[in-house]
Amino acid sequence: MKLFEGHSFHIPVLGVGYSIDTPINVAPYGISSVISLVDDSTIERMREFYSQKFDIPFKKITKEVEDFRAKRITSYLNLVDEIVKRKVTELKNSAVQAGTEIEKYISLLPDKSALKEKFNLAQKSREAADEFKKWIESKLHVGSIDVNIMTKLDKVNYKEGVELPVEYNDAHAALRGFANSNLHSSLVLSAGMSPRLYSYLENFKDFFPDENGFVKKKIILKVSDFRSALVQGKIFAGKGLWVSEYRIESGVNCGGHCFPTNGVLFGPILEDFKKNRDQLFETCIEMYKAALMKKGLPLPAETPELKVTAQGGVGTAEEHELLLDYYELDSVGWATPFMLVPEVISIDNETLDILSNAKEDDLVYSGLSPLGVPFNTVKGVSMSVHKAELAKNGKPGYSCTKGFLKYNTEYTEKPICTSSKEYQRKKLKELAEQNLPEAEYHKAYEKIIERECLCNGLSTSALVSKGIEVKPEFKVTCCPGPNLAWFSKVSTLKEMVGHIYGRMNLLDNRHRPHMFLKELNMYLDIFKERVETWKKNTEDSKEYKQLVSFHENLMDGVQYYKTLFTEKKREVVTELEQLINKYPVFRDFKIVTTGSTVA
Repeated sequence: MKLFEGHSFHIPVLGVGYSIDTPINVAPYGISSVISLVDDSTIERMREFYSQKFDIPFKKITKEVEDFRAKRITSYLNLVDEIVKRKVTELKNSAVQAGTEIEKYISLLPDKSALKEKFNLAQKSREAADEFKKWIESKLHVGSIDVNIMTKLDKVNYKEGVELPVEYNDAHAALRGFANSNLHSSLVLSAGMSPRLYSYLENFKDFFPDENGFVKKKIILKVSDFRSALVQGKIFAGKGLWVSEYRIESGVNCGGHCFPTNGVLFGPILEDFKKNRDQLFETCIEMYKAALMKKGLPLPAETPELKVTAQGGVGTAEEHELLLDYYELDSVGWATPFMLVPEVISIDNETLDILSNAKEDDLVYSGLSPLGVPFNTVKGVSMSVHKAELAKNGKPGYSCTKGFLKYNTEYTEKPICTSSKEYQRKKLKELAEQNLPEAEYHKAYEKIIERECLCNGLSTSALVSKGIEVKPEFKVTCCPGPNLAWFSKVSTLKEMVGHIYGRMNLLDNRHRPHMFLKELNMYLDIFKERVETWKKNTEDSKEYKQLVSFHENLMDGVQYYKTLFTEKKREVVTELEQLINKYPVFRDFKIVTTGSTVA
């Protein structure tokens, strides 16, 4: 296993609110995590909560304040930074004292850790203890307080009915909020390419090397494949901006929004990065240096790092080590399992109980997102129950109180949200006028009312967990990945980290498929559904060509896994073959060049 100075995992963003204060809980122990910058109103309420808890002066930033969204975000991130620094100071002051926070810090580290060895030596001699204390004071690793912006959530905003300039768009304002903060950390950009937002980064000096070549704020790109990474890396490099990390996520085997590939599986994607990582660096570094020189800016003091990390479905120490060792990754993201660690995230007790009892059939690949993007969630949480009650009472949809997901202009000039009352009533009225057969009508009806208010749904649990008052109609949406099915124990931070490093096992006794096979299973479900849809309209040649491509990519992935695991883990190959046999629609798919037909 690769030797790490600190931890070999990070905690990705968990919904809008679940990881909103995670850095406060884990950064002092050297663990990096990510805060979502979607919901500035929840951020402001959490700022008030933590200001009171740590006796820090608080002045409310109302919507009447100029640039309130960016200022709320800046103020909260500065607060988190201050709290983490306080905790780290306390931790350093406790160095080499048994039973203190520094001992907890050390106990969480991987067993093969240089720092852990140093601590053990410090316990044995006074001289080593003094040396260790000095080392702790100057070099102790603190987890990064990173932030996430979904690039597509860049809604236009208005003041007194007048459209505001583009820099007041949601994503632009969030970016400005981070850029103006005191943080020395990274910005995670997800959910696709946004040239306009990328160009906006050039307005902030912290993303460029200073006179000493130091870059205060780094860029992390969440990507789906190598081609996307190369294209976007070059765009940034051409602006004099360096992407320090490419964060690869499974298209479907993850929490929250899913962005399925065209059947290209996680393993082959990781293999592509492994083989072409040097090409990515060499292509971008020359463009980066040339752009800095053109701008008259200094070159970085050291050769910029280029990390490759991955996340989505990992659940065992063995899978963790496979990603690190075989694919040579710099870190692995563990997200969904931490939803059962209330010491780390903000979650209400009712939702925590639902998650701890959830099994495979309870974790669903749904259409509840107003963005029209597939969304992994869990059955039984309060928002889904409330949604059903609203529809049953003839009042489908929600009051749009925050409006972060207003994108639909089907019925209005200004965008509205597809989970709103306004949209759903118009859509249902239109549906009723079509006089469809009952089964077809019911299917279309369910699809319309499936959409949930994610703006409130993904923030409510965090507020409730802190005892912060919410309106009765604000219910909880939850966003775990399917991997949660095999985690049933509410755990501590120490227990979950122990599980990651193989010191203990938190999985229940049921059989759990390998993370690569679970993803394949989900893609086979998608393929089956697409074939069934196409069969209703076999004249759709475009859809047929896409099915052929999807099938070919899956077949390539299946062969890749057979080669990968034949020597490493033969039982995975056996299970893979059994899985394929459960999908005759995939196994027996025939590519016909004349007269498209599916066997």
